[in-house]
Amino acid sequence: MSLADLLDDLAIPIVQAPMVGASLDDLAVAVSEAGALGALAAAALPPADIVPMIAAVRERTDRPFVVNLFSGPKADPQPGEVDAAIARLAPWYAELGLPPPEPPKAFAPDFDAQFEALVAAAPPAASFTFGLVSPERIARLQAAGTFVIGTATNVAEARAWAQAGADGICAQGFEAGGHRGHFLGDLDASLVGTLALVSTIRAAVPLPVIAAGGIMDGRGVAAALALGASAVQMGTAFLLADEATTPAPWRRALTQAPDDPTRLTRAFSGRYARGLENRFMRLMHGAQGDVPAYPVQNRLTQPLRAAAAKADDPELLSLWAGQAAALVQPGRAADMIRRWWAEAGDAAEAVAARTRRGQEPR
Repeated sequence: MSLADLLDDLAIPIVQAPMVGASLDDLAVAVSEAGALGALAAAALPPADIVPMIAAVRERTDRPFVVNLFSGPKADPQPGEVDAAIARLAPWYAELGLPPPEPPKAFAPDFDAQFEALVAAAPPAASFTFGLVSPERIARLQAAGTFVIGTATNVAEARAWAQAGADGICAQGFEAGGHRGHFLGDLDASLVGTLALVSTIRAAVPLPVIAAGGIMDGRGVAAALALGASAVQMGTAFLLADEATTPAPWRRALTQAPDDPTRLTRAFSGRYARGLENRFMRLMHGAQGDVPAYPVQNRLTQPLRAAAAKADDPELLSLWAGQAAALVQPGRAADMIRRWWAEAGDAAEAVAARTRRGQEPR
């Protein structure tokens, strides 16, 4: 069996995006049980929690699912960079009545240990974001029975994943919410729209492609599949799902979002990410070029974001969302998936009907 076979066998070719802070086992299980492919966002989990979390998902569903890790560079702050970043954030902490954080001893979970836990747990599929995984590591996962999906934001990254031995590509378009997965070239080289990205990657590599970015309903699903995607990945569309762990102020901000609410920023985490624009994003815009790279800035704002969520303050919270966020709707994940698939069928039939009309003699 190949990854292409796994995706073909899905009753509904929708993949739930792994969203740190919004998606854990409840959402993954609900999506997989509905006939799509659920995802476990494990990037922020301590290595010791990964095996039990995957086991917990397996206990609740016998359907396939995917586990995601961040595979970017390790933290390497320059002398004085952390102190400067803390000083820059101090007024924001003071706004919530908190002292600035102490310099942390670690900035992110140990990826090497996370990876070993992933191999030991051997989930049906694993996806990686922020950087390439070595061919040796990919082969270890495959030997354990795990398909490997690499995130690519341009054709060069897709080719790199293919050469490393990945089983499939998640094509992350410019429209996608959350962190940009780019790792080759500068940011500008990764700002490709989903439809163009799917088409160019499909032409460049002989691997199944999962389309991601700005897909919020069945019409988007149908469009991506028509371009040759094996499945579509939807993230923002699930943020108001009953099973999502999206904090209350994030949910409220989504329901109040205007037509074009999102912007790219690196102020929250040190890596460019798309989210609903708020006061922190606006006022930190001029300084975002000075903040330390991910995961340093991300770790330094972590207590701030947690406190903002507790205080029900969306203005100091990272509100990750894709460009079509204004279309998000609440409900049970299974109901959403069935509705989107029905919409996709209606869209495909409408195109087919128009094609037939165009072929009739005049």
